[in-house]
Amino acid sequence: MDNIEVRLARMQDFDGVKELLAAYHVNTIAPEDKKDGFVTTNLTDEQLENLIVKERGLIVAVTGQGRVAGFAMAASWDYWGEWPLFAYMIEHLHEYTLDGVMFDAKNTYQYGPVCLDKSLRGNGLFEKMFYASLESMRERYPVMVTFINHINPRSYAAHTRKVKTTDMGTFQFNNNNYHLMACPTTLSPDA
Repeated sequence: MDNIEVRLARMQDFDGVKELLAAYHVNTIAPEDKKDGFVTTNLTDEQLENLIVKERGLIVAVTGQGRVAGFAMAASWDYWGEWPLFAYMIEHLHEYTLDGVMFDAKNTYQYGPVCLDKSLRGNGLFEKMFYASLESMRERYPVMVTFINHINPRSYAAHTRKVKTTDMGTFQFNNNNYHLMACPTTLSPDA
């Protein structure tokens, strides 16, 4: 893991992110691998470029050979608003508070999905990407918000045991049950 760089994505990482997203997407992942986690978000090329260039919200883990082996996405609600699930979340943000902060679309942002090549799991790389993502958004937002599908227990365990996000409750959308998760962007590995 010493030769893996965790940093803000550049356009040169574009194809590698697309490949990793396709490999671990719920629609393309091998059924036997779903138990180890998957992603559900689809991005067009334009949306991925905007995430990298305009939102500056994509953290990547890049091997010494230049291969994108992981990513963590984060962006404003304006960016995510066109997806129906995120539009639903925006409508309900005001129902949640963390450390006295009532959520809205200006003081929170959406984090995720996160994806890490299975050959590199379990060695602290997820945590490095998570905290790098928080740090990249800290000056713009005090609170990070995300959601985890109930059928993805690996992701839930990672976000509650490894990085200590708070489970704010559950919600339903499109016949799926989700945990709404949040944390302050000041959260540190030592917390």
